[in-house]
Amino acid sequence: MSEEENKELLVSSDTYKKAGVIFGTQICTKYMREFVYKILPDGFYLLDVNKIDERIRIAGRFLSNFDQKKIAVVSTRIYGQRPITIMCEKLGCKAISGRVIPGIFTNPNLESYIKPDAVIITDTRTDKQALVEASKIGLPVVALADTDNKIEDVDLIIPANNKGRRSLALVYWLLTREIMRNKGLLAPGQEPDFTYEDFITSRIKK
Repeated sequence: MSEEENKELLVSSDTYKKAGVIFGTQICTKYMREFVYKILPDGFYLLDVNKIDERIRIAGRFLSNFDQKKIAVVSTRIYGQRPITIMCEKLGCKAISGRVIPGIFTNPNLESYIKPDAVIITDTRTDKQALVEASKIGLPVVALADTDNKIEDVDLIIPANNKGRRSLALVYWLLTREIMRNKGLLAPGQEPDFTYEDFITSRIKK
């Protein structure tokens, strides 16, 4: 990718690559073919960095229309749990990590019941309970989707490796930054006071 093209991305294509965001699996569902750039000789699918970047921008604009406190962010996957926790600390949204309790969006009698206006899920397979419930009551769903994911009931797909620690950290950091910029919490082009690395590990305080 040329230097000029890189300037148009939220982060460089090399950053996306080093974080593993573009690396899919050896399976590609029909739903995800439009986001594939190429197939490697060993059968692994590579996602198109431009489409990843574009969808993060779109998701940032879309989610900025909601009250931050009314967005639920879900990750059953261990590697997604820190990123969504940090995201929700910065934005004030609701992180749902680990097992999703059935009825969390649909049963007001549950102690864990919440009533969001929008839902972000990390994986349509592992977070299926949240996806099904959100769809049942008509909540808009933004989902990270790898090449092997099905995406029924998803309103907005962010194609990405949703299994890797660094990949999930980078996508959620970028999404957090984009929401803040679109809400005017950051000036255009301004960097937040937290980094992509903070979404992977805690800073060591001296």
